[in-house]
Amino acid sequence: MTKLTEQAKTLLDGKNFGSVATVMPDGSPQVAPVWVDREGDIVLLNATISRQRYKNLKRDPRVAISIFDSSNPYSNVMIRGRVVEMTEAGAEEHIDKLSMKYHGTKYNYHKADDPRVIIKIQPEHVTS
Repeated sequence: MTKLTEQAKTLLDGKNFGSVATVMPDGSPQVAPVWVDREGDIVLLNATISRQRYKNLKRDPRVAISIFDSSNPYSNVMIRGRVVEMTEAGAEEHIDKLSMKYHGTKYNYHKADDPRVIIKIQPEHVTS
């Protein structure tokens, strides 16, 4: 199991955006800006099941995430890994937590017909 570096933990814990890259069905890359979080050395993302990244990761668990310090873009980390779990359990509360981190308010766009999932990623390669 690859551990996150201290720099990676600091960037994930901070108010920094990640760019997550997944693989489309035709093999082409798909990249999207995301809010990021962690639980120990596991990287956490949050998405609705209608999002392309969820569909891509359900089919192919390989993922890459680039995160840079919003106050110093030259401070960055790249994480490659695999999804080890996707769960709806606690996902609505998790998006509220992320919204508090990034906006200071609870998330206002909950949709019962488009459930959220927490995407748990095990890092395999971490470069700072």
